[in-house]
Amino acid sequence: MAAMASLQIKTPIQSKSNRIKNFPNVSLQSISFKQNPIRKPIRISCGLIEPDGGKLVELVVPESQRDVKKREAMGLPKIKLSRIDLEWVHVLSEGWASPLTGFMRESEFLQTLHFNSLRLGDGSVVNMSLPIVLDIDDSQKNRISGSTSVALVDGSDNPVAILNNIEIYKHNKEERIARTWGTTAPGLPYVEEAITGAGDWLIGGDLEVIQPIKYHDGLDRYRLSPSELRDEFEKRNADAVFAFQLRNPVHNGHALLMTDTRRRLLEMGYKNPVLLLHPLGGFTKADDVPLSWRMKQHQKVLEDGVLDPENTVVSIFPSPMHYAGPTEVQWHAKARINAGANFYIVGRDPAGMGHPIEKRDLYDADHGKKVLSMAPGLERLNILPFKVAAYDKTQQKMEFFDPSRAQDFLFISGTKMRTLAKNRENPPDGFMCPGGWEVLVEYYDSLAASESGRVPEPIPA
Repeated sequence: MAAMASLQIKTPIQSKSNRIKNFPNVSLQSISFKQNPIRKPIRISCGLIEPDGGKLVELVVPESQRDVKKREAMGLPKIKLSRIDLEWVHVLSEGWASPLTGFMRESEFLQTLHFNSLRLGDGSVVNMSLPIVLDIDDSQKNRISGSTSVALVDGSDNPVAILNNIEIYKHNKEERIARTWGTTAPGLPYVEEAITGAGDWLIGGDLEVIQPIKYHDGLDRYRLSPSELRDEFEKRNADAVFAFQLRNPVHNGHALLMTDTRRRLLEMGYKNPVLLLHPLGGFTKADDVPLSWRMKQHQKVLEDGVLDPENTVVSIFPSPMHYAGPTEVQWHAKARINAGANFYIVGRDPAGMGHPIEKRDLYDADHGKKVLSMAPGLERLNILPFKVAAYDKTQQKMEFFDPSRAQDFLFISGTKMRTLAKNRENPPDGFMCPGGWEVLVEYYDSLAASESGRVPEPIPA
């Protein structure tokens, strides 16, 4: 992946002094990312960015009340949660979607679809680009009729949460799909998984989550909530947090970008910028590398010293993946504000995918970063755009692409990477750390073993 072009700061600027609102001691000129900055680095000090709405929403009931809430839930009409529904309960419960206090009511749903934002009671605006909703069908709607609260239960009918002060409204699936993805073409992974067969009604309300959401898959220790991440950043004395969203294995091009970002933040005057390496942990499409394998690969990247564990926090972002391009990338950025990140790295075609029918990308590759620079409610977040990186054959390593010597660079696409791993072929030296590559090969070996009827070996978490 690649080189950063420049650091675009979107924070409102005081016109006369040309100073940045959140960084009053830093001028606009001082934060331009240049290859050879003339200015001496300026010392910058700041705390963690405030969550949207000024306070982190946490919806898990205190431990002392959990037995009471379980008994209460058992006496309420029940709605069974799908796997993706449960992931959204997780997201809401920890405050990733602050200031939302539960599944969206109609006014929030409409603001999200039409404005990609929510207007709060004090008149301020926060970004919210994806609907976080719970669907029900006609029979469930009739069963709930007259109730003000319902119990949300898992696949085994265990109570997960109570939804209070409920509101039921029409689920216009076509409009939701068209406005979120910009197309209603068949074959959109999230749509097929969660919307096509969904009920014709949506139910919103305030959540009381009975206990923290756990998956018992060996990875729960990596699922740090926004509050826990903020505590970790403060423990590390971070004066800046830069977040990197990913759903793929980390190659050395990614690592180059992340280490170069930290170097440039140090040049700006920050003393201890900390990287939040934040792989997506919810629903992904079938051909993506599963979370457990990605986490094992990320751990090897740290063990091999490609990224420095001292200034890197690896955690799982519990959101499902929509592959909704410029619409979804706003959600990815907004959620990281609530975790304490004040810088967000965005690359080519973020959250994009190939068109499900035609042989082309679904979204313009540059629209994601452009949208982030203009998105309502993201003014406090500093966007770090970057160009494509490629394998430099002359230096035998991943390097920022130099168009003046384009012939020296080799582009290794995700498809090419997967093909090499499936065939147990090695990429060029310097493309990915050896330990990380071994994990990727191991994963594709496990797929081949499964397809041949043998049970693949479980991977240690």
